[in-house]
Amino acid sequence: MSDKTIGFIGVGRMGRHMSRRLLEAGHKVVAYDNNARALQEATSHGANAAHSPADVASQSEIVLVSLPTPDIVKAVALGDKGVSSGKTAKIFIDLSTTGPKAAMEVAQALKEKGITAIDAPVSGGPGGADKGTLAVMVSGPKALEKQVQPILSVIGKVFWVGEEPGMGQTMKVCNNLMSATAVAITSEALVVGTKAGLDPAIMLDVINAGSGRNTASADKFPRCVLPRKFDFGFASELLYKDVRLCLEEAERLGVPMIVGNAVRQLLAVTKATQGEASDITETVKPLEAWAGVEVKPKASRS
Repeated sequence: MSDKTIGFIGVGRMGRHMSRRLLEAGHKVVAYDNNARALQEATSHGANAAHSPADVASQSEIVLVSLPTPDIVKAVALGDKGVSSGKTAKIFIDLSTTGPKAAMEVAQALKEKGITAIDAPVSGGPGGADKGTLAVMVSGPKALEKQVQPILSVIGKVFWVGEEPGMGQTMKVCNNLMSATAVAITSEALVVGTKAGLDPAIMLDVINAGSGRNTASADKFPRCVLPRKFDFGFASELLYKDVRLCLEEAERLGVPMIVGNAVRQLLAVTKATQGEASDITETVKPLEAWAGVEVKPKASRS
């Protein structure tokens, strides 16, 4: 473990867990977030507070960011008082989901400032971030592996998927398209079965013992939908953004996305009817409303 300070920008829903794990592993962390409460929580775990992204980048050679949208990542990396204005940073590691186009733009602009950008988007949700079991999809110069691998290994399992900027982001948006599709199709199947008179709890038992098993049927639905908690912890707006980024890359590459476009439409309906901050497990709600049923067990089971 290095005794050098690690910068961490964005200590919210995902970043709070990842920065905490770095601190618990013995790393020194300087953190920044424009949400004062989030930053206060990070300092309560032992991080030092910075005043801006530039301040973080003036106190650390390696800066990690976990931010919600490509525009915010660009502003933090390149904007006024951004990482590019810092005096010390040499490596910029983006844990966010920005899509390959934004990643390439940021990498080129930071390169001109002597900073190497590394894609490292993560998958596994807040639970995975808390437990340190995220899948970390890295693309960047392999020459930097020895420097960044020990840091990223603290937050999850690291996969080096390429060396060019944007390759990690492409991997991530493909993954999230599949995850979103699992939520969408499981919602449709469970609503159909419920409408037909099946007990959705028994349906999930059967699906998870058979060929229909997926991340939504195995985890999200039994944990968040059947008990009507809808608390997986990832907003519909963010999943919609991830799917949109995947479809934009597919269009750029000339790849048809028939199923992907249908998934995006259902997520758009979810955002419109349930709100942009709604949980991704609430994707089932507009389908329930149209069908006139609720996906919940018929009776409590011992």
